[in-house]
Amino acid sequence: MKKTVEEHAARFSEMADAYDDSKSDEYHACASLVIEYADPSAADTVLDLGAGTGAIALALAPDAERVLARDISEGMMDEGRRKAEEAGLSNVEFAYGEFRDPEIDPDQRVDVVTSNFALHHLADDEKREAIRVMAATGARRVVLGDVAFFEEPDPAAPFYGPEVDDPATVGTLVEAFTDEGFAVTTVERVHDQVAVIVAERGQALSEPGAETGGPE
Repeated sequence: MKKTVEEHAARFSEMADAYDDSKSDEYHACASLVIEYADPSAADTVLDLGAGTGAIALALAPDAERVLARDISEGMMDEGRRKAEEAGLSNVEFAYGEFRDPEIDPDQRVDVVTSNFALHHLADDEKREAIRVMAATGARRVVLGDVAFFEEPDPAAPFYGPEVDDPATVGTLVEAFTDEGFAVTTVERVHDQVAVIVAERGQALSEPGAETGGPE
């Protein structure tokens, strides 16, 4: 991680008011795919890591039993709480939590884990630790949307801020999920530097290494 947790939290709290209006088309496309692939049932508990202002958590809440939204920025979470209240959503819980420790009750059942545009702030070894924590929740499905490299990025046109971000290759992320007992069922290219990865227990791609299309 190129900055401390506290530095990242402060930076995102400062931009919280304008965050939703500042995002790119690729961000919104990625978020839409994460929401579609997450596909919770009415009995499911979703853990959304790096929840920010709630783009994923609030969209999934009407279809899930409960959504645990975790973030390190109080400013971002305040925006999320405000939007949840405005939407009349009472089954979303915004609370402090890091990738390495989402601070959920050890007896809490988690069925689906989601994260969008957050994991890339961690170094690769920290990403592996985060995926280990996701696996330890017992979730049957993890849906990750993030800045990640399909090939060497053009140094003249980075999709990320090198001073604060540390994206992994798609292969590194797939390997990390596989090491934790997941089968990667979908790798979707949103942009040369943006991917959506779906990892599930007990399933596999029909053609290993294939990039699939969106959900039907």
